Amino acid sequence: MQLRVTALGLAIGCAIGLMVQAKAAPAAAILDRAFVMAQAMVPPTGMGGTDKGMAAEERMRRRFPQAVRVGDLIGLPVLDDNERTIGFVRQVVRTPQNKIELIVAYDGWFGWGARLVAVPIEVVGILGRELASLDMPPGEYAAAPTWRGTDETALPNDASIRVALARR
Repeated sequence: MQLRVTALGLAIGCAIGLMVQAKAAPAAAILDRAFVMAQAMVPPTGMGGTDKGMAAEERMRRRFPQAVRVGDLIGLPVLDDNERTIGFVRQVVRTPQNKIELIVAYDGWFGWGARLVAVPIEVVGILGRELASLDMPPGEYAAAPTWRGTDETALPNDASIRVALARR
């Protein structure tokens, strides 16, 4: 009971303090603060960016790539711009040209009937426990050839690679 009375007293005290501040501050100052906050919105990273003319490697460098353990990428969903799941990462490989590719299970129904597609690491960004397909729209996944895995070398789970950061 004593805790409830204390919490009620704190709530009333905070409400009185806010009312005093609101009367002391002119209305224009409050509106200016709200307007500044609206101006601070940043568009999400994605395929609609203005840097389409530059190479994928340069776009990746501009997205502040961070070291990620390969084992942590296995099983992550790959999302499109509308946050729909395109597929799931099954493997990470290195090509004979020393490029890193994610092998993504694409176009399946709950994992059944999916085909494997190689996705360059430069066209994705990491969003916590998800990967965003930043520079490869879903149509390119559909047009990509099925991955056969003939010349690539699978990277071990404890290897570390760099993945670009993405934001919503």
